[in-house]
Amino acid sequence: MALKIDAKLIENVDDPSFDLLNYAITEKMNKWTEYDKLYNYYLGQQLILNRNFGNPAVNDQHVVVNHAKYFTDMITGMMTGNPITYVPQDGNNIDAITEALSKMDIAAHDTDLELQLSIYGVGYELVYLKVVEGAKTEEQIACLDPRYTIVITDDTEEENEIYGIYLQPKKTLKGEDNGYLISVYTPDKLIQYRTRMGYQLSEGNIDETTEIESYWSEEPITEFYNNGQQQGDFEQLIPLIDSYNSLQSDRITDKDNFIDSILLAYGTSVEGNLQKGQMLDDLPSDAKIEWLTKALEENDVQTLSDSIKNDLHEMANVPNMTDKDFAGNISGEAMKYKLFGLLNLISVKEQYLNKGLKRRLKLLAHMIGGVKQQAVDITGVRIQLTPNIPVNLTDTITNIRNADGIIPRQVTFGWLPEGYDPQKLIEMMDEQNAKQIQQNKDAIGEGDPEESTANVNEEDQEGYRDSSTNNEDEK
Repeated sequence: MALKIDAKLIENVDDPSFDLLNYAITEKMNKWTEYDKLYNYYLGQQLILNRNFGNPAVNDQHVVVNHAKYFTDMITGMMTGNPITYVPQDGNNIDAITEALSKMDIAAHDTDLELQLSIYGVGYELVYLKVVEGAKTEEQIACLDPRYTIVITDDTEEENEIYGIYLQPKKTLKGEDNGYLISVYTPDKLIQYRTRMGYQLSEGNIDETTEIESYWSEEPITEFYNNGQQQGDFEQLIPLIDSYNSLQSDRITDKDNFIDSILLAYGTSVEGNLQKGQMLDDLPSDAKIEWLTKALEENDVQTLSDSIKNDLHEMANVPNMTDKDFAGNISGEAMKYKLFGLLNLISVKEQYLNKGLKRRLKLLAHMIGGVKQQAVDITGVRIQLTPNIPVNLTDTITNIRNADGIIPRQVTFGWLPEGYDPQKLIEMMDEQNAKQIQQNKDAIGEGDPEESTANVNEEDQEGYRDSSTNNEDEK
């Protein structure tokens, strides 16, 4: 979460004081343990692994059923399994931006960013310039570790970004701590401090200071939110995850310890060590021998296990895909109803994601259009996120065909599930029609290509209208 300060107290925005930077870094480090716990839960390093009964004779099992990873991976796949697309409006040109994004493999970056959001509740990306040859540069975007990244804003309603800070822990060749490289991004500069020990900035703890001019017009670190509370997708479910792990571990522990049960003898005594298969003879008539065991009632345990598991999936809004309701023969529409909760969750996440993506476009537009003087206009750009769910492509194509002539193709081609650029598809269709017309002309040896194109398009549109009319008549 961004740190808010009173910007009026800053004397020079390009020369932040050590007091301000140390305050921001300390505030971030106070949350480091919380972030680290969330990351460990995603990796499967969960509370059950630290359980200790204190009795070496008990064969205690530690079972981790990693629901945290399951929920995060499912949501991330649904959010970014289909690449995010940017659709220009009113003929605006964003080709230079889409080309830059394509070169930096933005789809993989967006997946990493969404993974951060799902785990930590916040994510950070840095835009920067990479020198490729001579003085030529290319725009790049990198994900930054949320545990070491800070964004400082003013305390107005707009929450304007003032500073971005990124801390890189340094190690010696022996793996020992060797200070930090602290990068402070202002609207006009990048200031880097190399500390001797720790992350506190002071004159006596800095070995080197570097300043580099920046051309982004704003600090280039963008903070993304997963939701309004800046919480990860499994953060509120950790108690349920621990309970499920504990229950499953107890079940396995109980089975393992059954063979180590205590032998009880009533009305007699057993001397020495018993060997496997040894018979006990000459026991008194009233003697009784039995095993002392602690057995769990399996039906009750299974009922509790199912209850916890159902609560986990319900609260996470992520369905259990191994459930019988998710048979392989259900239609795409039926699947949408079963994924209704998850789709609602994604729609909320999308709104917060789009806010950060708009700032990404703004920064790239300033660099590519303002600094490098390339033709770019991001006014009204529509950010399109298509959830990665099964789609009946035949039905989608039928709907597009039926809507042709009624709804602009710029809209209907956007219904396709794979994130195609509608404008590119329109251009491809025009090219395909032109080739077909040319082939017809060559075959008959007459006709003006431009006139033929117009006639074919008119006939094509009339065909769609006739088809739509016939469908209405049938209804």
